[in-house]
Amino acid sequence: MKENKHKSTIFLLSILLILSLLTGCQSDSNAKSKQFRDGKLPNALNVSHPQLAVPVNISDYTIQIEKLRTTSPSLYQKNEHIYKAVDAWINRSLGSAEFHKVGLKSYEMAGKDGYGNVHLTGYYTPVIKARHQPTGEFKYPIYRMPAKSKGRLPSREQIYNGALAGKGLEIAYSNSLMDNFIMEVQGSAYIDFEDGTPLVFFCYGGKNGHGYSSIGRLLVEQGEIAKEDMSIQAIKNWAKNKSEKQLKALLIQNRSFVFFKPQYNAEVKGSAAVPLIANASVASDKSLIPTGSVVLVDVPLLDDDGQYRGRREVRLMVALDVGGAIKGHHFDLYLGIGDKAGKQAGYYNHFGRAWVIKP
Repeated sequence: MKENKHKSTIFLLSILLILSLLTGCQSDSNAKSKQFRDGKLPNALNVSHPQLAVPVNISDYTIQIEKLRTTSPSLYQKNEHIYKAVDAWINRSLGSAEFHKVGLKSYEMAGKDGYGNVHLTGYYTPVIKARHQPTGEFKYPIYRMPAKSKGRLPSREQIYNGALAGKGLEIAYSNSLMDNFIMEVQGSAYIDFEDGTPLVFFCYGGKNGHGYSSIGRLLVEQGEIAKEDMSIQAIKNWAKNKSEKQLKALLIQNRSFVFFKPQYNAEVKGSAAVPLIANASVASDKSLIPTGSVVLVDVPLLDDDGQYRGRREVRLMVALDVGGAIKGHHFDLYLGIGDKAGKQAGYYNHFGRAWVIKP
C-alpha cells in the first residue's frame, strides 16, 4: 500500500512538473496565437495578480487621467483614490505584482470562457470625405437626430428608402454607404469637407431605437466570411466587390441606425464625455466594468497584415466608453484617428488577459 501510495505521489508530482513547463513555455508562436485567438487555455488561471511586464503606455495613461480630471471632475472624484494610488505605483516604479504596496489589488477577469480569455476588439475615429450638399458621387446622407415625437423612428431600411428625406436633417453627404455604416459602428468620425476648412467632429447624437444585429455574424452565418477571419477589415473587403443593392440588402438586416451631431474644434470623446487618448482608453460593458475603472490589459500585437506572431504588450487603460456590441468580458480598445488606426482596428478580434485595478 505504501509503495503504491509513493508511486502515486511521484506520478502526481511528475504531471505537475510537466504542466508547469508547458504553461511556462514562451517559444511556440502558434500555441500563443491559439491562446489569444480561439478563446481556450489549457489550464484555469488561479493567480490574483498579473505576472506581466511594466505597461508600455505610462505617458498615454497619464495624459488620459489628466483629460478625465479636467473634463469630468465628478467622475475623477469618484475614483480619485484609485487614480492617486496608481500614480504612486508608477512613481515608485513598482512591478505588476506590487499593486498591494499602494493599497490596491489586481483582479483577473475570468474572460468569456472562464479561463481568463477576454475578448479584445479595436475601434477608431474615421476621417470621412463629405460635402455639404449632394454632389455627384457624394450622395449618401448623414443625419442628425430627429426631434422627439410620440411615434417610433423609422428603421434603417425605411431611412435608406427616404423616410427622413426633405426634413432638413441631413448634415453631410459622403461618397460611401459603407463609410457611413462604419462611422455608426465606431460611434463618431471627423468629417473632411475638402474645402480648406478644419475637420468637423461628428459625435454620437442618438439612435432610432430599433434592435441591433451584427452584420459580421450574418456574413459568417451566410458563409461569406469564415468565423476565424471576421473583422471590420474583412467586412470592408467583402463590400468592395458588391453592388449598392447587395450592400443595402446586408445592412438593412441591422435595423438600428445611428444619428450624429456636429461639433467644431472638438476632441474625440466617449460616452463619459471625456476626450479619448489612443491606447489608453477602452469601451466596456459598464454593468461589469464601471465607467472610470482602471484596467491592465495584456494586448496581442498585430503586424501590418493583421497577423499575431507572438508579441504582446501590457497597457494601463481607463474604461471611458460603451458600445452596443460590447457585452460581458469584452474590451474595445481605442486606437486613434484616421486610416492607420482604422486598419489596425479592423484586424482586431483576438483574446488577451485583463485585470481590474481597485482596492
